[in-house]
Amino acid sequence: MVKFRLSAFSDEYSSVFDEQIEGLLKNKIGMTEIRGVDGTNIADLSTSAVEEAAKKLTSAGIAVSAIGSPIGKIKITDPMEPHLDKLKQVCETASVLATDKIRMFSFYIPEGTEPADCKDEVVDRMGKMLDVADEYNLLLCHENEKGIYGDTPERCLELFREFDGRLGLVFDPANYIQCGCDPLKAYFTLAPYTTYMHIKDADARGTIVPAGRGVGSIPEILALINNARSGDFTLTIEPHLAVFKGLDALEGGEKTMLGNAYSSNEEAFCDAVLHTRYCFPRTCEQEF
Repeated sequence: MVKFRLSAFSDEYSSVFDEQIEGLLKNKIGMTEIRGVDGTNIADLSTSAVEEAAKKLTSAGIAVSAIGSPIGKIKITDPMEPHLDKLKQVCETASVLATDKIRMFSFYIPEGTEPADCKDEVVDRMGKMLDVADEYNLLLCHENEKGIYGDTPERCLELFREFDGRLGLVFDPANYIQCGCDPLKAYFTLAPYTTYMHIKDADARGTIVPAGRGVGSIPEILALINNARSGDFTLTIEPHLAVFKGLDALEGGEKTMLGNAYSSNEEAFCDAVLHTRYCFPRTCEQEF
């Protein structure tokens, strides 16, 4: 049996970092997957701003579960060297924020191009990124995202087999739905490689909805994790239920289909947390 530990993309509660901390404490969440700080992407934050954020988090008793970076969210045809420099900056940020995980992606594939034709270039680029992360003793964790090379379970599996334990996995059910894949089948394929999970659900049309309200099989997947694993397992709540300030700048790429049924980001965030708790197996151990 695992101990589920809740984290969240707190920038979806507010773009103001102090308010993010208030939102986490209000919802009894002890970790954040830090992505936006006062409207600036974590990958672009100055050293002094990172240090200030670290002080505030420590004072509030909140840990950083992972860096929610945009690393790998560039076109496969874009220059790589500047991106490796950006990764080094993110690694320095991770060290200051006392986390050993960085969320990343496997490059956007041009329209009309077969992903298989890009495999060698993807593997080469990801290998270089892993070499950088190894220097800092950090784990890069790949998230499945629509439009990148690793957007299907099969191509994700290729990457994890290619790098043989060097690469972590962020499992995002809603992203699989938006790629036309069954999240439950995807989890059976990728369970041995899964490092942590994003709690984000979607309906059959791909519109983001509260956890458990869509076809992401989140309760079923959490039950499988609870029965098959031991130790701590992190779940990062990613509401995406309201358009929040800075979404385009933080995420890039295609606009995500959002379920905009809330009057404020704070309301959407709190409801996302509540629905996540409804998805937990009755017998699981939780840390709030």
